[in-house]
Amino acid sequence: MSRLDAPPLASLDKFFDAYGLNEEERGPWTRTMHEVFGFKPRNADRLILDGTVMDLGGLTMEVVHTPGHTPGHLSLYFPEQRILFLGDYDLTPFGPWYGDVYSSIEETIASVNRLRNIPARVWITCHGSGLFESDPGHLWESYLRVIDDRDARLLDLLKEPKTMPEIVDACIVYKKKREPTEFFDFGERAIMGKHLERLMKLGMVTCEDATYCKT
Repeated sequence: MSRLDAPPLASLDKFFDAYGLNEEERGPWTRTMHEVFGFKPRNADRLILDGTVMDLGGLTMEVVHTPGHTPGHLSLYFPEQRILFLGDYDLTPFGPWYGDVYSSIEETIASVNRLRNIPARVWITCHGSGLFESDPGHLWESYLRVIDDRDARLLDLLKEPKTMPEIVDACIVYKKKREPTEFFDFGERAIMGKHLERLMKLGMVTCEDATYCKT
C-alpha cells in the first residue's frame, strides 16, 4: 500500500476518521462498507513510495505519487506499453474528489498536471469511461475546470451569508438533492469545506459565528 494511505485501512474507525464522517453518519456508512464494499481491516505487507519500480515478472511498473484525492494516492505507469493507470483521477464531468480530511485541492491540480505530462498512449481510470485509447485531450482541462466552477458558484451563493447546512442544501457539487442523504450530504459538506478553506486563505470569504460570506 501507499505509505500515507495505509493507516486508514487498518480499521473502520480510522477509515471514517480519514473521511471526516460524524457520529450520525457512521452507522449507515458502517452497513454500506460491510455489505457493499466488504470492508476488512488491512495491514500493509509492503509500503510503496513515489518512484518505486517493480518488476512484475517481465512487466515493469513505475509508481507515481499523485496526492490530492488522498494524501497517498498512487498512479501506476507501465513504460514499455506506455499505459498509465490514473486511479481516481477519472476525468469525468463530475470532476475531482478531494473531500477527505487530508485531501487537497492544490495537490489535486498539481497531480492532474503531472499525469497529463506522462508520455502514455493508453489511460485507465477507476470510474467513468474507464479506458482511453487516445489522448483525453480537452478532458484534462474540463476536469480541472470543475474546481473553478465550484469556486464561482460558491462565491455567488455567498453574496448573502450562509451557514454550512445552507451551503449543503444549495447542492453545488451534486446539482440536486440525492439519496441516500448520509452519502450525498456528506459529499457536499466535505467538498464545500475544502473550497471554503481555499477561498478564506485567498481572502475571498470570511467566517463569523459559523456563517460564511463573500468579502
